[in-house]
Amino acid sequence: MSAAAASMIGLAAAPALAAASWTVKPGGAVTGTAGKTIVTDKTKGLSVTCTSSVAKGSLKKGSGLAGASIGTVTSLAFKGCTAMGVTVSVTITGKMPLNATSYNSTTKVASMTITKIHGTISVSLINCTATIDGTSATAHNGTVKATFSNGTDTLKVLATGGNLHIYNPSSGCGSAVSNNDSVNWTGSYKFAPKTTITSP
Repeated sequence: MSAAAASMIGLAAAPALAAASWTVKPGGAVTGTAGKTIVTDKTKGLSVTCTSSVAKGSLKKGSGLAGASIGTVTSLAFKGCTAMGVTVSVTITGKMPLNATSYNSTTKVASMTITKIHGTISVSLINCTATIDGTSATAHNGTVKATFSNGTDTLKVLATGGNLHIYNPSSGCGSAVSNNDSVNWTGSYKFAPKTTITSP
């Protein structure tokens, strides 16, 4: 085998090796608790403010882990949600992979994504319901970007970088929301037990 061919094989193998370089301690079941959590229709500028939110799931444990599906969010609950004084229900269902994408060893912050997000938002007072997802109402591919800070033990869901949209709003929603409106969700989830997610 020529040196050039060997070099090319080495370069091709490098991403796979880099992907399996994560360490999680202690791993296992984890609960993330957030205070004020906001779901915003960015197209309309309308925000739903929730008093709290709780994410439950699990993390892989050990070292030499792949970043993809390093954890799973198995339930996500939004509590005390209102918009313009009206009670709103936000429901997210299904198992959502938590993926580690890069690590800053200086700040000790891991960049993350949460994928396969699918849910609904509803206002019973006006008989308004709509689907929240990524590229279509049934795609189950909603994605948000997040960071995990080892210093504060907190997963922060970011306002930018996601693909969430509103789909199929019912007639009761009127002009409050429209099909394909862009949506984001922000909240900071403190993990218990204390967790570290790192990569060289």
